[in-house]
Amino acid sequence: MSEHPGLVPAPGHYRARTGQLTLEGRVGLSSDDSAAPSATLLAEILTRAGVSVQVVAPGEPATVALHIDSGISAQPEGYRIDITGERAVLTGASADGLARAVQTVRQLLPADALRHAPVTGAPPLPCCEIEDAPRFGWRGVHIDVARHFLPVHSVLRLIDLAALHRLNVVHLHLTDDQGWRLDVPTHPLLAERASWRAETVVGRDAGFDGTPHGGYYSAADIREIVEYASRRRITIVPEVDLPGHVQSVLAAYPELGNTGQPVEVRRTWGISENVLAPTEEALTFAKEVLDVLIELFPGPWVHIGGDEVPRTEWRASEAAAARASELGLASVDELQSWFLRELHAYLAAHGRRAVGWDEILDDGGMPADTIVTAWRGAEHAVQGLTAGHDVVMATKWVTYLDYASSDDPDEPIAQRRIITLADILSWEPEPAEAPDLPGQVLGVQAQLWSEFLPTAREVEYAAFPRLCAVAEAGWSAPESRTDLMDRLPAHLSRLTALGVNYRPLAGPHPWQRGGTGRRRH
Repeated sequence: MSEHPGLVPAPGHYRARTGQLTLEGRVGLSSDDSAAPSATLLAEILTRAGVSVQVVAPGEPATVALHIDSGISAQPEGYRIDITGERAVLTGASADGLARAVQTVRQLLPADALRHAPVTGAPPLPCCEIEDAPRFGWRGVHIDVARHFLPVHSVLRLIDLAALHRLNVVHLHLTDDQGWRLDVPTHPLLAERASWRAETVVGRDAGFDGTPHGGYYSAADIREIVEYASRRRITIVPEVDLPGHVQSVLAAYPELGNTGQPVEVRRTWGISENVLAPTEEALTFAKEVLDVLIELFPGPWVHIGGDEVPRTEWRASEAAAARASELGLASVDELQSWFLRELHAYLAAHGRRAVGWDEILDDGGMPADTIVTAWRGAEHAVQGLTAGHDVVMATKWVTYLDYASSDDPDEPIAQRRIITLADILSWEPEPAEAPDLPGQVLGVQAQLWSEFLPTAREVEYAAFPRLCAVAEAGWSAPESRTDLMDRLPAHLSRLTALGVNYRPLAGPHPWQRGGTGRRRH
């Protein structure tokens, strides 16, 4: 058993001390001005645990003190925690580092202190000393709200759970063939028509449910999501998938397609052959969508998709062939890279950095400053690194948490491959060749594609506890995460207190199983 109380991810250095700090009476909390946002969050956490928190001025006696000191770590997300029987001091190398320290203290509290209302007496913190910093700077989770829409409160909950595991990126997949989730004022039909489908396929292909499904986020919704994440020092990376995966767009604006023929928002899964036409009108549309993302999402990165773009319509189109010739391209197959390079340039002119799935490396490629989300395998990550791209490791064989957790026939419906906790624990994210290549591995990211995850409960079941292992891969050194299975029972008691619908280590509860109906595995 690890010496520390089941912390996930494992900290770099933990030294236990004798005794505990009991947070009883009126607990004074102080912070530097730059540490105030994390102090506010910690005060909320402690208040929920039943602690009477009193904010005191810096320099005055305080039971809990928060500081920022860039000298404590070479890593911006590095932090220190020093807890004695009289005082707890949290120091971050930056605001990001202090935010990670707050989440570690959150885990040091008794599990029941994480409930929505206090159920025990004054909570104790174990006396200890922690020095910690992450292995990678990008530690993300991708949430697909396009296939199945999640209301704002569910997104906020997942952001909070990401923060608990010291993740720092939430990638929102906002658009796909099956639905468009972003209000774009210049194109109102996206919200009115493209945001919902008439019905959804049952299971894999057992007919349809006959029930409309949809939803979209208003500007106020997005601002709420971004602000909630910002308070936890999490960056939201928005994705609008282009120029493929756009059947929902063409249901609202068929003139942006290659045939001009109306289509429906897709009711089944898979890849649609409907793609944007290589026209100035389609390019203008895409840039107007990017304008909305630039306005609403202040983070440095915008994901432009670029995956799974069939060439079928372009190859059958004389207009597409003429356009490719006019642009000096070798074939219509290079229209995808042309389109995405135009979006890259537009984002760069607005101070943002483009991100794309690893297909952006094909048929002409992208400028080297485009970040590659490498999902198809390590060989595509190496291809990107060799070309000078920074890469996020999102290998589908390890990080696609919509795949089944086991081969147990009682598992609910999932994508057909199996990814176990052991698979993730044995994963080394950085390819062996990476240190000698011009690009850099930025970090890791888990994916929660939602074809078979219709509600937040199913998303949580797919995510946990496997997301704990992905968080370990992003934060901890390989030798530090070997005992995760020993630490998980204590950590799962935290998830229980938070009401998370996680999958038990022994297999699904009876009410989580697929059964013999539409959720049958």
